[in-house]
Amino acid sequence: MKVAVLDINGKDTGRKADLSKDVFAIEPNNHAVYLDVKQYLANQRQGTHKSKERAEISGSTRKIKKQKGTGTARAGSIKSGVFKGGGRMFGPRPRNYSFKLNKNLKRLARKSALSIKAGEQSITVLEDFNFDSVKTKNFTAVLKALDLENKKSLFVLGASNNNVYLSSRNLKGSEVITSSELSTYKILNANQVVLLEGALAGIETNLSK
Repeated sequence: MKVAVLDINGKDTGRKADLSKDVFAIEPNNHAVYLDVKQYLANQRQGTHKSKERAEISGSTRKIKKQKGTGTARAGSIKSGVFKGGGRMFGPRPRNYSFKLNKNLKRLARKSALSIKAGEQSITVLEDFNFDSVKTKNFTAVLKALDLENKKSLFVLGASNNNVYLSSRNLKGSEVITSSELSTYKILNANQVVLLEGALAGIETNLSK
């Protein structure tokens, strides 16, 4: 699968990048994608929600009325959830929402996500670049050249580059990661995935195991 390599000005360099069919052109497995995205979102949850139950409420422990003869339901504690100011019945408790997925399934999900983007013509291959200093306007110029100013974009680098990362960090619609940080959710969440030439080998190595 051949894709034109562009420079940071959006011009064709005349070179072609060969994208592996085993990574960018497989039959997408929608259920694997669903599970991987579900796990990613579950891992974002703090799980610190908590409400007080009747045993944790401060209040009197006396029986509030006699057991029989009132004509109403029996009641033993003012802290019962049926009374105003009482405890919450079956309220939320702190819990861990994370769950395990096999590595092979997660690889399949990432390959499926990349194949979906490739099928939508939403993958751009860019030659490796660097900035001399940290300036947001430098990264904005790259976005403008690639016509990504008003689109959510994901830039995938071969190795960490502090100048490029910090120059993009102030832009809400763009994210810069390395190939080892690639996730199914981030791929699908972006309108356009921009792969730098140096990242291709790492992606294909990680997902071809």
